[in-house]
Amino acid sequence: MILEVKELTKLFTKHQGATEDHIRIHSVMTDSRKTAKQSLFVPIVGENFDAHDFLGEAIKQGAVAALWQEDKPLPRLTPTDFPVFFVKDTTKALQQAASYYLKKVDPIVVGITGSNGKTTTKDLVASVLKTKYRTHKTAGNFNNHIGLPLTVLSMDPSTEAVVLEMGMDRAGEISVLSSLAEPDYAIITNIGESHIENLGSREGIANAKLEITEGLNRDGALIIDGDEALLKDQQAEKWTVSCGFGQHLDYQVTILSLTDESSRFKIGEQVYELPMPGKHNVKNATFVIALAEKLGLSAEEIQQGFRELEMSAMRFEKHEGHNGALIINDAYNASPTSMKAIIEVVSQLTSKSRKVLILGDMFELGEQSETLHESVATAINEKIQAVYTIGNHSNRISEAVAAHSPAIKTRHFTDKQTLGHHVRNELAADTVVLIKASRGMKLEEILKDLVD
Repeated sequence: MILEVKELTKLFTKHQGATEDHIRIHSVMTDSRKTAKQSLFVPIVGENFDAHDFLGEAIKQGAVAALWQEDKPLPRLTPTDFPVFFVKDTTKALQQAASYYLKKVDPIVVGITGSNGKTTTKDLVASVLKTKYRTHKTAGNFNNHIGLPLTVLSMDPSTEAVVLEMGMDRAGEISVLSSLAEPDYAIITNIGESHIENLGSREGIANAKLEITEGLNRDGALIIDGDEALLKDQQAEKWTVSCGFGQHLDYQVTILSLTDESSRFKIGEQVYELPMPGKHNVKNATFVIALAEKLGLSAEEIQQGFRELEMSAMRFEKHEGHNGALIINDAYNASPTSMKAIIEVVSQLTSKSRKVLILGDMFELGEQSETLHESVATAINEKIQAVYTIGNHSNRISEAVAAHSPAIKTRHFTDKQTLGHHVRNELAADTVVLIKASRGMKLEEILKDLVD
């Protein structure tokens, strides 16, 4: 990011200090505990904190200007020449600054939403676009009303394509992000059960995801899961590109082979290889191919992007475990759909004969929580040797497995340490362990007990 303080006077008319000076801003600071030289301090107000209390620390850490909520008193010892821009709401002002900077840099904008697969698809898109464009992407899971503008404002001025993940847990949130980003292309990966507690039904979830079209460039494209009935009406829209395994889709994919490390598939007569297993990942790759072809990339460039893929943390992250076991950390988040998909992948692995699942609670499932947890058991068959659960609701999974497959070892735990020690004692060279749960479970903490 490179902006001058003077540019902010175009956006925020109330200000004080040396706001007309050519002071360069290279980053945004929201946490005054971290050093950020030449930064714009944006004090966010949360339920239990107010960063307006830390302007002095922000200046010491490198802030050269600040946004400031106008109903908050400015600290008495604020330097008189320190540029301060007074706004009604610092979060909305952050979004406004991001919108301005996005228009200034003017890259191709790709927005990605969906119940599952957003981050994997984001990583795939960025890897492929990088073969042709200087590409910037959402870091980690910075995909909400604060994270997305921070992602935009961290772009290098030379960026030619930006890939923005758009998350939500309530209706109206994707609308805000889409209106800010104004994507040229949008991808809806799927419609699952995430946030059904807040949105009431899968139909409600679909409507919330479709808010991504509100800011979509009219000359762009909406790329969707063509196998999802709730998105069927969108297929009639001229800008829609449908992808999936079904008939009569714009991009119909056929799987040729799935191994422990990769997937081979074809679209038409063109064969691709993806360096990751899983039928669901093949579909994610199909969205990427549709987008890449819209942008004029060749099959060779697409395949190069797949080969050079770098995944975000805690997405099918492999670790060498105790006694030579394989530990797969996929604990960043979970929903019934994503949990079933990754269990299917693990059950098909051939390099390890003993397969163990460590499954935690899935959050925000509301009144359907018990039923949806139980539904995960339908993906668990005799290829799995043990299922260990932890949390307030995941016992429904182990109980359902015990009921329909008594040969599979099951046990529910109430604390991570006991669970970790128990599984460690069972690890051997022929064992693979999957760790999967919602983010709030922090189930990755169990890793320390499973690796040497």
